[in-house]
Amino acid sequence: MNKTLRVVLDTNVLISASFRRLSSIPNSIYQALKNRQFVLVLSQAILEEIEEVLTREKIVKRTGMSQEEKIEFIEELLEIAFVVSGKKEIQVIQADPDDNKFVTAAIEGFADYIVSGDHHLLDLKTYEGITILSPNDFLAILKKDEINKK
Repeated sequence: MNKTLRVVLDTNVLISASFRRLSSIPNSIYQALKNRQFVLVLSQAILEEIEEVLTREKIVKRTGMSQEEKIEFIEELLEIAFVVSGKKEIQVIQADPDDNKFVTAAIEGFADYIVSGDHHLLDLKTYEGITILSPNDFLAILKKDEINKK
């Protein structure tokens, strides 16, 4: 029996998915999430960062999202995510301590993977049994998993 993967997606992956480029890797990952191919693990700190990034002028221009669409995007994430407290103190990424929130969520949510384009996270490769992958590598795992289920 295949267990459902539990995954923390870095803000950069989710925001890139909001650009709505259908053939993009982040969008493919987001569609897999919406199709329940894996469980998204989020924390309040990650949600707050997503909300903040969505209000940045250059992101607003790229996404073209209205305020209502931003709210719908966040609400959709909340509907399909497993939300953890994010309170555990983990200080593993010294170069960019703000990235520790993704590791914290992964530990608290018993995640299998952290998916990120951020080199601070990718340089870790693994942490306490959690594999840290690029979006491209994670998409390859999702595709392989889908083939194995057929």
